[in-house]
Formats: sequence, structure tokens, C-alpha cells
Amino acid sequence: MRFSVWPSLANPWSDVLAAAQHAEATGWDGVYVADHFMGDAGGPVPVETPTLEATAVLAALAGLTERVRLAPLVLGITYRHPAVLAKWVATTDHLSGGRLLLGVGAGWQENEHEQYGIALGPPGERITRFEEALRILRGLLDEPTTTVEGEHYTVRDAIAEPKPVQPKLPILVGGKGDRMLGAVARHADEWNMWSSPVQLAERRAVLDQRCEKHGRDPGSIATSTQALTFVLPDNGKADDLAARVAPRPAIAGTPERIAEIVGRYAEVGVDELIVPDFTLGTGSRRADALDAIIERVAPQFR
Repeated sequence: MRFSVWPSLANPWSDVLAAAQHAEATGWDGVYVADHFMGDAGGPVPVETPTLEATAVLAALAGLTERVRLAPLVLGITYRHPAVLAKWVATTDHLSGGRLLLGVGAGWQENEHEQYGIALGPPGERITRFEEALRILRGLLDEPTTTVEGEHYTVRDAIAEPKPVQPKLPILVGGKGDRMLGAVARHADEWNMWSSPVQLAERRAVLDQRCEKHGRDPGSIATSTQALTFVLPDNGKADDLAARVAPRPAIAGTPERIAEIVGRYAEVGVDELIVPDFTLGTGSRRADALDAIIERVAPQFR
């Protein structure tokens, strides 16, 4: 199992960079960042909280790290035109020496679309648009020219050079609804959702069914997941913390208890656990929590 860190872009750049470089120095496998322009109305981060932009952060991290895999979790296709996005992907893969994973999703956060005048559309329309975008992305990243004439995008004999460093740059799709899992089965190399082990097992079973329907080997799609993580000195408050953040899934407790929970994820087929730093504190407190996970939990699953 891989272990990756998810620094919050609601933190200052110096803090994001410190988290990424600490992860690189201590054996973590990857660094993910979210793609939002502001907090979600009613969510844990106030809307007015200053928020860094994901593609700029990843391009900067490409030049300031050397080993960890870098990825957005996930880019909203509603405000990322796929042809323009393909150019950013290839360029950033070159900047990183071939370490980029492209994470994309259909878009969901209403308030940022409303404020910026960007159409979100109903769920069915989003998924149709998203699948057209995936066809364009895969074509431009892999083929000499790409033509896609859809309801939402049209590209004709389009070129995108240079190609990525990686012979086939992997695409991760984030989502959990039945239609999105169909898109995962048709287009993705990796799949991601927030989950508990029970939730993930149920959704992974549906994904496997979609793979069989479309003639895809389910084993060809890797699975990653994340949950709010609390590293505690003892387990006395672990259940209370997990209940307080529900319905968001949570992993809480001492490193030993965290290892037990990670074991349940391993049993249902998780290939990568992504640890958000949102609940780990900052500075030395965050560093200590990350070190506890990578030193006392991760070795049991590698």
C-alpha cells in the first residue's frame, strides 16, 4: 500500500511546501492537493478563507521535490477545458521528471461556480461532459492528433506537443455514484473516493460490475481513498472525534489503532491511503503526526 499526504491549500504556501518536502524526506509516496477556489458553503473551511490555486501549486512542487508523486485530488472539469488542461498536464509532467498523476472529476461545489459565473449543470449533464473531456484528454496525451465532436466539446485534428514524459500518464477519477463508476470503468487508471472500509467495499463491488460490463479487467484500476485523520496519544477520545466529524469518514487513535483501521482498508483492496493534513495541526505537531504514521503504521502494509 502507498501512503500519501494531502496538504490543505487553505494554508500559506510556505506551509504547503514544508508539508510536501517533509513528506519527501521521510518516505511518503505522494503529495495531493485539492482543486477549489474557496471553501464550500456550509463546509469545514469558511468560504472567505484564502485558498491557493491547485495547478500553480503542483507546478511549483514539481520543481521543489524530486521523488514523490504529485497529483490534484481532483481537478474540476467544469472549469478546466480538457484541451488546455492536457497542455498543463504534459508540461507539469516534464517539470516533475515524469511524476504527475492526473486526478479529475465532474465538478460539484456550487458556490464557486455561482460566484465565478461558471455553469455547473445537473448531474447527468456533468457526467456526459466529463466523459467527453476524458476522451479528449486521453487522445491529446497519447495520440498525434485528436478529434472529438461532442455535445459540450469539439476538437478537430488537435495536436498537443510535447507529450508527457510517462509513456501513458495515469488518470485518476474521483467519484462514487453509479454513473461515475461507469466512467471510471471506461476511462480511469485509478479510482478515488472518501470512504470507510465498509463504504469502499460496497462501491468497489459496483465498480467491478461496471468493469465486467465494459470488458475491463477490474484489477487494472487501482483504488485510493482518504479519511480525516487524528493521531492521538491514547484512544479515549477517538470514537467521539470520529462521531463529531460524521458523515465524513475518519481514522482516529494511536498509531496502533490507526494500523488496525488501515488493515481493514487493506482487506477491501485499497492500494493507496491519502492522509489529509487538515486535522494534524501545523509545524512540528503536524510533522510528528506524519512521522508517527509513516514510521509506525505504513511499514506494516508495504
